[in-house]
Amino acid sequence: MSDILAENLSGKSVMGTDGTELGLLYNITMDLKSGSLHDLVIEPDEEISRRAVDFGSDDAGRFLVPVNRVQAVKDYIVVQR
Repeated sequence: MSDILAENLSGKSVMGTDGTELGLLYNITMDLKSGSLHDLVIEPDEEISRRAVDFGSDDAGRFLVPVNRVQAVKDYIVVQR
């Protein structure tokens, strides 16, 4: 995968491998000591039921998707469901 600047990812749509639009990328969490990425923080789409996803969530109800589930980054960020 080619290098992608974080500023180009902010607000990008996130879609599951099953075609479900999950929402918009809100942030990315990381370990400050190692620099390793942990989770994509996704602002859920208003139409998606929180029960329809198997991701954790933060206190604000945003989905937490482990970065190892990212399949592709193009027009959408595609994550394994």
